[in-house]
Amino acid sequence: MKDKILIVDDEWNMRNLIKIHLLPHFALEEAANGKEALEKVKDLDFQLIILDVMMPDMTGWTVCERIREKGNIPILMLTALTDVKDKVHGLNIGADDYLVKPFDPEELVARVHALLRRSVEFNNENDNGTITISDLTIIKDSRLVLVNGKEVDLTPKEFNLIHLFATNQKQVFTREILLNAIWNTNNVLDVRTVDTHVKNVREKLRKTGLSFNPIKTVWGVGYIFQTPDGKA
Repeated sequence: MKDKILIVDDEWNMRNLIKIHLLPHFALEEAANGKEALEKVKDLDFQLIILDVMMPDMTGWTVCERIREKGNIPILMLTALTDVKDKVHGLNIGADDYLVKPFDPEELVARVHALLRRSVEFNNENDNGTITISDLTIIKDSRLVLVNGKEVDLTPKEFNLIHLFATNQKQVFTREILLNAIWNTNNVLDVRTVDTHVKNVREKLRKTGLSFNPIKTVWGVGYIFQTPDGKA
């Protein structure tokens, strides 16, 4: 059975363009505005939503927030906005990925496949407290991190840090948020502590042979989890 995808865009030409490239691979539904999209999400079981940001009456951001109140369907947002602050805002309210218009159709297809694959792997593995992403395995109950089956020697705070990123892959974390979540402090004088721990986690995972860098720097903002395909 093909995965079902909902395409939400107020422009018929854009919806049709997306359909042309995705129709061979997926079962597709369309919505021309946010209200129609929310109605369809209530009644139909979708594996992915492709959501335009700039729509009249209800923006894609609002639609994304409404969908996130009820479930965790992967959301790929389409936008003509290129400012990093707009992308960070979308990620923080629940978007899983961004694609800037105009986009290469091959990149669209690749990102859709990556989101679907990531969603299935994450949901299946997380049921028993274990997260597996490529050659990285994080076992919550025993507080173990493995790379290709080899244990990585992390401190308790380092484990908490990588586990937080891996379980909140779409969220950008500022240093202040991380200080509060991991160290239970809001003292801005301690922000270098975050950078030091991120550096240590990256270095330990790299030395153990991890094939990708799981923590990406969002310049001027903080950090976000980075998948093996380089997407954050």
